[in-house]
Amino acid sequence: MSKQQKEMDRLDKVPADLVAALNAHSEAVVLFHSSIAQTMGLDPSAYKTLFLLSRLGPLSAGEIARETGLATASVTDLIDRLVAKGYVGRAPHSTDRRRIVVTLNEASVMNTRRGFGVPNPSLADLCERYDGEQLELIADFLERNAQRLRDDLAGTLVGPPSVE
Repeated sequence: MSKQQKEMDRLDKVPADLVAALNAHSEAVVLFHSSIAQTMGLDPSAYKTLFLLSRLGPLSAGEIARETGLATASVTDLIDRLVAKGYVGRAPHSTDRRRIVVTLNEASVMNTRRGFGVPNPSLADLCERYDGEQLELIADFLERNAQRLRDDLAGTLVGPPSVE
């Protein structure tokens, strides 16, 4: 059996209903965040960069490029737009003063997007349907899927296109 056939056989084990649910989830997330980004005067990449900075802390332009998969020149323009809106600032790196990092201006973001980074109350309602073990399993799956997508974005995986 060829390597390609083995890979196809392995992919056949991904349940079709899971693939459909992941695609529907991905579409809903993209549309939800695109809508919010638009209300803030941002494109989706700039909006999600705010979340990256919130989650990871100050990042260099190169680190943002690596995390987002955007070209460095695009990241420079993205940072300029976020600085102009007051959502981020540039600061010296904490240990290497020659480097510049992008820092989140959380107060500015919160003034524009009330509840930024805070789970939506409807999420709490949804979570009430599941017990703690189920929520841990769901969180584990989502974390692993997010890492899988980051790996795909970084080009570390070879093979057929990923299921979103």
